[in-house]
Amino acid sequence: MSGDFGSEPLGSCSVETVTALLGYGLEQDSITALCQPEGGAGCTSTDNCMFQYLMGATADAQSTASDVGVGLDVSFLLFSGYLVFVMQLGFAVLCAGSIRSKNCMNILLKNMLDACVGAIGFYVFGYAFAYGRKYGQNSNGFIGNWNFALSYTTQTSMSGTEFTTFGWHQFFFQWSFCAATTTIVSGAVAERCTFMAYMIYAFFLSSFVYPVIVHWVWDGQGWLSAFNTFQDGYALILKTGAIDFAGSGVVHMTGGIAALMGAWIMGPRVGRFANDGTVNEMRGHSSTLVVMGTFLLWFGWFGFNPGSNLVVASQAAATVVSRVAVTTALAGGAGGISMLFYKFLTVKAWDVVATCNGILAGLVAVTASCSVIEPWAAIITGAIGAIIFSIADYVTLYKLKVDDPVSAFALHGAVGAWGVLFPGFLAAPHYVVEVYGAYGFGMDAREGKRFGLFYGGHGQVLLVQLIEVLAIFGWTGFMMGSFFFILNKAGLLRVPLQEEMAGLDAANYSKSACRTPTSIP
Repeated sequence: MSGDFGSEPLGSCSVETVTALLGYGLEQDSITALCQPEGGAGCTSTDNCMFQYLMGATADAQSTASDVGVGLDVSFLLFSGYLVFVMQLGFAVLCAGSIRSKNCMNILLKNMLDACVGAIGFYVFGYAFAYGRKYGQNSNGFIGNWNFALSYTTQTSMSGTEFTTFGWHQFFFQWSFCAATTTIVSGAVAERCTFMAYMIYAFFLSSFVYPVIVHWVWDGQGWLSAFNTFQDGYALILKTGAIDFAGSGVVHMTGGIAALMGAWIMGPRVGRFANDGTVNEMRGHSSTLVVMGTFLLWFGWFGFNPGSNLVVASQAAATVVSRVAVTTALAGGAGGISMLFYKFLTVKAWDVVATCNGILAGLVAVTASCSVIEPWAAIITGAIGAIIFSIADYVTLYKLKVDDPVSAFALHGAVGAWGVLFPGFLAAPHYVVEVYGAYGFGMDAREGKRFGLFYGGHGQVLLVQLIEVLAIFGWTGFMMGSFFFILNKAGLLRVPLQEEMAGLDAANYSKSACRTPTSIP
C-alpha cells in the first residue's frame, strides 16, 4: 500500500521526498525508478526528482508524437499512391474510348502491361537509377547508383535507418508515377504497334529513361534539383534548381515526347491521310468512356499533386498539401471551360471530348507550379494550357503529319512544357520560401528575388525552367527516338498491314472487349 511504501527511505530519497512524490500522483514504479535506479545514482530531492520525471515524460511524449507523425506521413504517401494508381484505370478507359472498337482489347491490355512491366523494371533498375545512393555517400548529378532490386530498402525498413527516406512507401509512391508516365505513350501508338515492341518499350522507359530524369530534378543529388544544396547551401543551377513539384516536366513531358517519337517513327494509321495529305477523320468509338476516363484521371490527380509534398504531419505541410489540392481543382476546371468556349467559337458546337482534353490540359499545366502559385494563377495556367493543347494538336496532325490518336504529345509534351515554364512567371515569393526555402532556393529566396518575373523576380527561375524543358526534350527525344528507330529498322515495331486493317482484336483475341455479346455463352 502507498502508506507502507512511503514509511521508509528509498534509495537516495528521504521519507519526506517519497511522500511528496506520492502526493504529486507519481506511481510507485516511477518513484522507485527515480530514487533507486539500476546502475546509477538516484535523485536526492523532491525538485530534482520531479525535474527528472518531467524530462523523461516529455521525451516519451516526443517519441510517441514522432512515431505518430511518421505513421501519418507514411499513410498519406501510400494513400496518395493508391489515388495515382487509379489513374491507370482512367488512362485505360480514356484510351479505349478514343480509338476504334476493333482495337479496344489490345489497348486495354497494353495499359495493364504498363503497370505490370513498369513494376518489374522500376523495381530492378529504375528506382535505383532515380534515387539510389549508398548510405553515407553521394551518387552523382546524372544517375543514381545504389539500391537495385530494393536491396537497401529491405535493409533500412528492417533497421529503421533512413526509413522515412528509403522505406517501402517511397518506392510504392514513385512507382505509381512511373506507371503513369509509361502509360502516356500507349494511346499515341495505338492500333498499329506490335505487342512485343510495346512490352520492350515499357521496360526501357520505366527502368532507364524516366528514372534518369527523376534523378536530375527530384533527387537531392540531381544537377537540376531544387533539393540539391551542395553549392554553399544552394542548388547547383543558379541557386534555384527547377520548380517541378509534381512533374509537368518529369512525368508529362517525358511521356509526351516519348509518344511523339513513337507515333512519328511508326507512321500514321492506314487511311489517316489521303494521297494529297488531307486528314481523314478517325473518331474514337465512345465519348462515354472518354468522359469516364477524364473524371478518373482528375480524381487521381488529387493524389498526384498533393501527394508530391510527401509529408503531411505538420501544420506547415498540411497547408501546402491543401493549397495544392485547391490549385489542382481550379486549373482543371479552368482548362475545361476554356476549351469548351474555344471550340464553340471556332466550330460553333459544344464538344464534350474537347472539353475533356481541356480539363486534362489544365491539370497537366498546373502540375509543376501547384505548390507555389495563388489560386487565381492556377486558373490562368489551366485556361492557357487548354489553348496551347488545341494549337499543338493542330500543328502535330495537320502540319507535322504525325498521327497521335489520343493527342498525347499535345497534351503531355506541349502543355507539360508550358507547365514547367509557368513558375518562372508567377511563382509567388512567400510560397517559394515556404516550399523550397529550406532547400536549394535558400531562406533568402525573397531577398535574392528567386521567384516569378511578374512578382518582380529575377530571370534565373525562368531560365532554369527553360533548361529543364530543353534537357527533358533532348534526353527523351534522343533515347526514345533511337529506341523506336532501331525497332522499326528491325521490323519489330509495326503490325502487318492485314492485321491492322482487320483490327488488332480480331487478329489476336477471341472477342472484342468493347462490343456487346450477341448471346450469353
